[in-house]
Amino acid sequence: MVAPLNDSSPPRDTTVSGLPFAGHGDDKMARAAVSQNINRFSKFSTVRMWNTQIREAADDGNPHKALDLYLQMKRKSVEPNNFTFPFVAKACAQLSEPRLSQMIHAHVLKSPFWSDVYVGSAVVGQYAKCGNLEFAHKVFEEMPERDVALWNVMLLGFTHSGSVGRFFDFFRRMRTEGVSPDSVTVIGLIQLVVELEDNLNLVRASHSITIHLGMSDDVSIANTVISAYSKSGDTVSAEDAFAGIAADSRTTVSWNSLLAGHALSGNNTETFDLYKRMISHGFAPDISSFVSILSSFVHPECLPHGMVIHAHVIQLGCDVSICVVNTTIAMYSKCGCLDSARQLFESMSSRTCVSWSVMIDCYAKKGNIDEALGLFLGMEEEKPDDVTMISLISGCGQAGSLEIGRWVDQYALSNGFRDSVIVCNALVDMYAKCGCIDEARRLFHSMPEKTEVSWTSMITGCALNGEFSEALSLFSRMVELCFKPNHITFLSVLQACRHAGFLEKGWECFNLMEKVYGVSPGLEHYSCMVDLLGRRGRVKEALELILEMPVRVRPDAGIWGALLNACKMHHNIEIGEYVAHRLFELEPETAASYVEMANLYASEGRWDGVLKIRALMKGKGVRKSPGQSFIEVNGSNHRFTAEESFHPECGRIYQALGALVLHLKEVVFSPYSEGFLNPDVGI
Repeated sequence: MVAPLNDSSPPRDTTVSGLPFAGHGDDKMARAAVSQNINRFSKFSTVRMWNTQIREAADDGNPHKALDLYLQMKRKSVEPNNFTFPFVAKACAQLSEPRLSQMIHAHVLKSPFWSDVYVGSAVVGQYAKCGNLEFAHKVFEEMPERDVALWNVMLLGFTHSGSVGRFFDFFRRMRTEGVSPDSVTVIGLIQLVVELEDNLNLVRASHSITIHLGMSDDVSIANTVISAYSKSGDTVSAEDAFAGIAADSRTTVSWNSLLAGHALSGNNTETFDLYKRMISHGFAPDISSFVSILSSFVHPECLPHGMVIHAHVIQLGCDVSICVVNTTIAMYSKCGCLDSARQLFESMSSRTCVSWSVMIDCYAKKGNIDEALGLFLGMEEEKPDDVTMISLISGCGQAGSLEIGRWVDQYALSNGFRDSVIVCNALVDMYAKCGCIDEARRLFHSMPEKTEVSWTSMITGCALNGEFSEALSLFSRMVELCFKPNHITFLSVLQACRHAGFLEKGWECFNLMEKVYGVSPGLEHYSCMVDLLGRRGRVKEALELILEMPVRVRPDAGIWGALLNACKMHHNIEIGEYVAHRLFELEPETAASYVEMANLYASEGRWDGVLKIRALMKGKGVRKSPGQSFIEVNGSNHRFTAEESFHPECGRIYQALGALVLHLKEVVFSPYSEGFLNPDVGI
């Protein structure tokens, strides 16, 4: 084993007093507290006894105590052996301080155990866990003997750092040198590929390797394979891998891996059925089980199942887990039961920052910014983190609460949250949604670091505020700087093209998605293109695009509604009738499609068609609900419905509205309007 080179190499002097065991600040106080009780270990006379205590401290997650014991051991002139250094290296890895790892490495080099493969693995591991893969690699290369454990340490270091290429290079070299992978190797491989984009084929290849190596019966590997397929969205393969485990070999982890996969897929019914199967097979759910299944309930119709699971949580005593309670609060909120969520939150004896963030997010997503802000201001012992800030900022954007949003921005600036790129992204999005595109632009251009999300937020903001050309220019600049656009980026660009009427540019971007960037168009992308074609009068082309959509993307009421609106705009009754029929099948009790088709008939003087639609609505009991709108005034949200008459300022509002209508008529018919509004089109 060779000492690390360059200026940061460990000193050859192995004076023990040079070890920076204590750290800084609170760590010094922690060391002082540990040192008060350290003298009782001075009675240890053998290295074995010292090793036992050092190992226990490291295993208990107390690295300072472990290193202080090592310091005392050296002062007592007890020489460490090949078991001591791995325990000390583990403590160094827990502290993740590269300089400390180098000091311990220097001690190893002065000992007789520098070539011991067990010690070498520990030194490589401490460097890898400190993020210093180059030093880890140098130590690895100088080892005279390498066993599978040493190879695994290097491979896991590449896994945790995301170094895909180096992992596969080492994996191939390992096989070439005749070292057979074990279960740890294969699990590291699977954990690496599952974190990659578009990873399903790699997961399948990794699974094939486990079968080829004869490890498919290893339940730990099988559980990892199930988890990998689940995270990749292939629940069918996950089920197959689960079925391949002998019934008497399955563990709670096996069931939890499958539960997590179904929860991620969003199929709450299958998740609940799997949960029942798990119980019927005699497996008691644990915290992981409950977190997975509760997180799958995100719609009001899931509330009964959610309440059943909550009851099981209480029965099994898992309600002492803050993680489970936080997930249950989120479940009640997403299922529309905000009162139960708040009641559960108030009943918590202790809360973490996550607890507060979950509750703040509940109110923010429901548009109740005042309550969300009240909770934010009520956080006492727990300080908000990035997630808390993003929840509040996003809520302000959704509700259009600009004044509160500006206050949150100032809070973020004063408390160092502006250093976080994800918080800045949320602020850009908030300002854009509140109509302050100049502030969004100013913040975006002032950001020292930008991510794909930063560019996407700004492009979306421009599209939302009518700055269509700027949105397309930003997209071009984003691509030039080698940022990879995602499905949201393309959606924003297509929305800009739709509103601006840029049909050719829209087709260009739509075709770029899959051909160049490997992004499969989703329903919303198709909807944008259908709307864009419809606005440009290409109604037949829009219908053909819908009929050619792949099986994985089924047209919904939104996309058919966009086409029906285009039919009304361009007076195409033939296609309009076909589209309306499809809408009536999809949403038989929704009034909007009936009203739209009746208006199309009326615009063409087809009063028989209007009467037929009205009779159809009456027969099905379909009623049109009044529209609603929201506006923020002096930090408070006000709701209005069509023909509003209950607002306390109703008289003044209608008076102002009447004045605006008169002014608008003057502008429409003014000879100086330069065609700004065309009276032939209508308002």
